[in-house]
Amino acid sequence: MPEEMVKRSPSQEKYGSVQSAIRLLVMLLLLGWIFIWIMMPTNTYRHGWLLQLQAKSSSTYFGAQGTTLLISTFPILFIAALGCVYLHIAKKTNGYNMESCNDQKRVVTIWKRPMLVKGPLGIVSSTELAFLLMFIALLVWTFATFLHNHFATITQKSAAAIGEKVWQVKLDAAALGLAVTGNICLAFLFFPVARGSSVLPLLGLTSESCIKYHIWLGNMVMTLYTFHGLGYIIYWAVTNQISQMLTWSKVGVSHVAGEITLLFGLFMWVATIPRIRRKAFELFFYTHHLYILFIVFFIFHVGISYACTMLPSFYLFLVDRYLRFLQSRSQVRLVSARVLPCETVELNFSKGHGLTYNPTSVMLINIPSISKLQWHPFTVVSNSNLEQEMLSIVIKSEGTWTKKLYQLISTPSLIDNLGVSVEGPYGPVSSNYLRHDTLVMVSGGSGITPFISIIRELIYLSTTFKCTTPKVVLICVFKNSSCLSMLDLILPISGSPFDISSLQLQIEAYITRDKELKRDNPINLQTIRFKPNPTDAPIYAVLGPNSWLWLGAIISSSFIIFLIIIGIINRYYIFPIDHNSNQIFSFPLRSFLDMLVICVSIVIVASAAVLWNKRQNAKDANQIQNLEGSSPTVSPSMICNADRELESLPYQTLVQATNVHFGARPDLRRLLLEFKGPSVGVLVAGPKKMRQEVAAICSSVLAENLHFESISFIW
Repeated sequence: MPEEMVKRSPSQEKYGSVQSAIRLLVMLLLLGWIFIWIMMPTNTYRHGWLLQLQAKSSSTYFGAQGTTLLISTFPILFIAALGCVYLHIAKKTNGYNMESCNDQKRVVTIWKRPMLVKGPLGIVSSTELAFLLMFIALLVWTFATFLHNHFATITQKSAAAIGEKVWQVKLDAAALGLAVTGNICLAFLFFPVARGSSVLPLLGLTSESCIKYHIWLGNMVMTLYTFHGLGYIIYWAVTNQISQMLTWSKVGVSHVAGEITLLFGLFMWVATIPRIRRKAFELFFYTHHLYILFIVFFIFHVGISYACTMLPSFYLFLVDRYLRFLQSRSQVRLVSARVLPCETVELNFSKGHGLTYNPTSVMLINIPSISKLQWHPFTVVSNSNLEQEMLSIVIKSEGTWTKKLYQLISTPSLIDNLGVSVEGPYGPVSSNYLRHDTLVMVSGGSGITPFISIIRELIYLSTTFKCTTPKVVLICVFKNSSCLSMLDLILPISGSPFDISSLQLQIEAYITRDKELKRDNPINLQTIRFKPNPTDAPIYAVLGPNSWLWLGAIISSSFIIFLIIIGIINRYYIFPIDHNSNQIFSFPLRSFLDMLVICVSIVIVASAAVLWNKRQNAKDANQIQNLEGSSPTVSPSMICNADRELESLPYQTLVQATNVHFGARPDLRRLLLEFKGPSVGVLVAGPKKMRQEVAAICSSVLAENLHFESISFIW
């Protein structure tokens, strides 16, 4: 590589300094936000700091809600906006060069080594276990401190003054303490499921890998809230106040709203039981939409001022959810499909040039002709650099929905056009597979699809930048010999030339049920082309090529609009009633107004941003068409390339790199421990038992050089 590509340019140095400053500021804000949570249950905060903050920040525009917005909501939204700027800079300066190709190999992933392999938590790394223990310590500290402070004020005299016994008053305090502790879990609950959020990538995380954190937090929330509800039911029963269950107060806590919140939460919780989720996924999918009512009645229960403590993650989730809704309203252009003998289909969509994504990205699709409500996630196997006009996903016929899709596409006489809506793609902001000397990928069945995208990325790097890529060993396990056709998908559908001969690729394919290759099985891929629909559009990034900046603008401007509108409502509508009359403004109505203004602010700003980018995308597409002589977005040569690829030189190279083992299962322990290089990346995607087996091998003392990473999509 040329010497100038090793050195960083002045602009890269400047951007690097800006990123370092953002990282430092984000870290300080995040630590400060967590410190507030640690201090919240203490008397120092409740009777000292909070009163001082309220005295300085309360105004006729926001009242007591202003303090909560300042210390709980604003820091996280500011972090999210800063994260958008950081990720925009990272995207602009993320060009591959010799420095990035070589320096990544120095990264050590000791903290990703699995610590727990089996159990209810799944596969847990050292870092995850450390943060989980710290989070549990925060919950224990909050509950213990809350009880200590409240029990200290309970005496025989104070209990008798309200006609209760000491243990009854303590039961009241304990039930309230459980809710306060559960609110911490709720404050974090929606961070992992905001797929397009900037907070997770800023911390080096992806939404797919964080779903298990959402599951952990959801179980904690419902456990604490359930005991909170039971505690109060018992308390009201023993103190002859059972009628309190039917009260909906205009001022203070609304008990009926809390009970409705708990019921909705329990419905969702029961539907997440693994056996129910596996056998009745639709039940899980539909009941999970009760989260909307859960949050609405939760806010009615505690009031908007206190709910702002838990608002930040849900606010970011709302922004993300509405953007996904806008993207899903239009149908995209499905150009062709490849039908594999193993009841698998590859769908090839037209995409805009400005849409880029990284390996292992996921896209959700909806096909109204099969189900108008169901959305299913699938791995994107295409490479946005090699295939600039095409985006491909692979779907294995396994469930009810996928079987209907396979039957529909494999019978081409039934359709000549298929309406599809999409969300995404979503994936890691960056990939660092070059940091390893050897990359071992272990897959079971359709788990091979994320590895196809990784191999295509390495093909791009070795072909375009002549990077020294790691040796790649793909260990794939299939049930039948017909599944070997999935290996053909490794070669990209691309009009541009590529060379895989420089890629050190070794494929070990294990066929567990067939003792030999069945000659009666078809081996060729069937290509089906769909007629274009004038209303269908290529897949674009919903916020355009500068999507991170647009997202930051949406988060910040929508929150500012919310503050302006709610400030006006408070000053000229609520404040006069509270202070110039004998009445107190209804808490539920105040909460409703805040929720309405939040939604309106997000809808207005996000809709305007998407509409602007949609028009810009259409203008760019027209310019490209004019330059290409009014040619279609996806050229016929690219589609025909799929038919010719089986005769190409890259295909012959792929065949030579493949060893097939019939009637056998891989001895993963022997195979993995044979790799003696200083840094061996081990990626696994497949059944739970396979992931656990590989994780156990990589966590052993004999595998210090094996760096484990599990790819599991459990949306």
